[in-house]
Formats: sequence, structure tokens, C-alpha cells
Amino acid sequence: NLIKNTSVHWQFAGLVLGFVGWIMTASISGVNDWRIWYVDNQTVITGGLAWVGVWRVCFNSHILDSTEICKSISLTDSFTPPEIAAAQVLCMVAVGVGVLAILVAGHVVRNAIFGVNNRHVRLTFVMAGSLFWLTAACSLVPVFWNMNSVLANLTIDFPPDFYLPSAPVKQEVGPGIGIGIVFTVTCDQLNVPLLNKYQFIFLKIVLTPNF
Repeated sequence: NLIKNTSVHWQFAGLVLGFVGWIMTASISGVNDWRIWYVDNQTVITGGLAWVGVWRVCFNSHILDSTEICKSISLTDSFTPPEIAAAQVLCMVAVGVGVLAILVAGHVVRNAIFGVNNRHVRLTFVMAGSLFWLTAACSLVPVFWNMNSVLANLTIDFPPDFYLPSAPVKQEVGPGIGIGIVFTVTCDQLNVPLLNKYQFIFLKIVLTPNF
């Protein structure tokens, strides 16, 4: 029995790693500092420093109602740039696909632990790994797209009540983007333990229908 004789330790470790990666991926979109903006208006914006995230933009102020001011960015707002709109959609897709990947991986690892050996289990290992790859892709696209926008110094036409100019004096890649890359790579590494021992099984199933 091929699966019964194969240790499932790597697969179980991969499942745990995938779950941790999914939690991290889900938290990426909630980070405010994907972009760091430096602006001239230091009267309202303390230190002329603002943080632009996927769902909101925040800055500190000594003259407004609260010390930290945050304004929401909606998918339907006319000023929302395409890279932020895509991040809002793809980050949510990544969370949903990640949940499905964890459920599929958990089911198949359980079957492997109990020695279930059939065509369905073998193919499901490949499916679980592929879903984690898709989760990683859905996270990496907005992360790199927003990083490119920062490096190209692209503008955002914020409305007047945001107290921000359309173009900053300068902008930098924020920690949120770096965290997103690290988290996504962590999640993607699940494919190594999930797939490396089963790629040859998948190929044998495809090439030998009666396997």
C-alpha cells in the first residue's frame, strides 16, 4: 500500500503550515501601511505622514476630532485606483480559496493517516496543493501591483475630506507589502510537502488509467 507505507508527517506539517499561512494571508488586507505617503500639509497631518492601505487611509492629527484619523476606501469609490480595487477583491478571494484548500487538505491528510488508498485520495492531494497555489497567487498579484504603483509614484485622487493631495511629496513601500510577500510565500510552501511525494503518483494515474 503506497500511501500507507509513506510517512504523512510532511503532509501534516504542510497542513499546519498552510493554516498558519492562511491566517496570515487573511490579515494582509487589514494592514493600513501598504504605502507610506509623505505630504506637505503638516497643519492637519502631523509630521506630514500618512498610511495608505487596502481598505482605509490613516494619519495622525492634533487639530481634528481624534489623534488618529482613518478614512475608508470603498471598491465603489470613484477615486479608488485599480490596484487597490483589485487588492480588495483578490484578498477576499484568497481567503475563500484558502478555506477550501484547508478543508480539502485536512480531509485528505486524515485519510492518509488512516491508510485510505485510492485514486480519489491521491488526486485530492494534488487538488489541495493546487488550491494553496491559487491562494498564494490571489495574494501576490495585488501585493506586487501595489508595490509597482509605489515605485512608479502613481497618484490617487483623494476627495477633499481626506485632507490628502493626489500626489505625495514622495511615497515608500510600506511594511504591509513586505509582510504580504512573506506571508504569501509561507502559505505557498505548503505545496512542497503536499505535492512533492505525490507528483509521481499523479503522473502515473494520468499515464496509466488502470493504476
